[in-house]
Amino acid sequence: MTFHNPHLLWLLTLLLPAAGYYLYRLRKGGAALRISSVAGVLKAPRTVRYYLRHAPFVLRMAALATLVVALARPQSAEQNTRTNTDGIDIMLALDVSGSMLARDFRPDRLEAAKEVAGSFISDRYGDRIGLVVFAGEAFTQSPLTADQSTLLTLLGRVRSGLIEDGTAIGNGLATAINRLRESDAKSKVIILLTDGVNNRGEIAPVMAAEIAKEQGIRVYTIGVGSRGTAPTPAIDMFGNMTFVQAKVEIDEKTLQEIADATGGRYFRATDNEKLRAIYDEINRLEKSKVEVADFTTYTEEYLRWVLAALALLAVEFLIRTLILKRIP
Repeated sequence: MTFHNPHLLWLLTLLLPAAGYYLYRLRKGGAALRISSVAGVLKAPRTVRYYLRHAPFVLRMAALATLVVALARPQSAEQNTRTNTDGIDIMLALDVSGSMLARDFRPDRLEAAKEVAGSFISDRYGDRIGLVVFAGEAFTQSPLTADQSTLLTLLGRVRSGLIEDGTAIGNGLATAINRLRESDAKSKVIILLTDGVNNRGEIAPVMAAEIAKEQGIRVYTIGVGSRGTAPTPAIDMFGNMTFVQAKVEIDEKTLQEIADATGGRYFRATDNEKLRAIYDEINRLEKSKVEVADFTTYTEEYLRWVLAALALLAVEFLIRTLILKRIP
């Protein structure tokens, strides 16, 4: 609780001389009737009047103190924050082809990409983010949403092998573009991550990039894979998965063209740390505009103090007139 006029609380000090004067009057006494002996009076039982004899003074002092508090205008304060966010709509297009299980990242490319993407999502307060996964075909894992918890749950369920294998970069990009087409956000972004060369799908990656450019969508492309060779999954003659050293092939030229055509950037991630640094850089490049205004709302509380003072005076009046009534 705060007070609009806290200096008026000094009036409470007037209660001390009033209490002192009352005690002085009690000690001085004020008998008006002479009797021969008080022995019989001392043996008389103590009634309610005896115990309430000081109540009127106490109630008047309490009422006065309450009125002083009311004059000081007590107020309850509530802190409020108003946040205006100029958010960004972001679609993550994630390659889930079989080669994303290669183990040149820890524990593999796909899990590393999911972990870093999860951290990126958690940092994007106020933005709507969606998720598209693609291999030989593409589908939407999550539409644009501001519900980070749900999106992270859906990201955690992403697996390789759930759709036809291959690398349809154009289809993945086109599906993400389609999800952003109806967006009214001032800034629309796609982050496309892949580790291979486009070999499937009906839409060419460069054609999809032209569509993104027309829609005002900026595309950041990330090529994932170490340089040279990497332990890549393969199926042996018995149908078991094994890992063999295979050459890492990423169509960096196409990924660069996509980024250049849409005003984005191309990045190459060769290990977990580099991939994390890339997402951190994109996070800095695509900052949402957030305006936070702190303000305080005050509510006047003096009325309840005034009512309390009136109630105390009413009780004092009733005790004084009905219980402690004097004979003139």
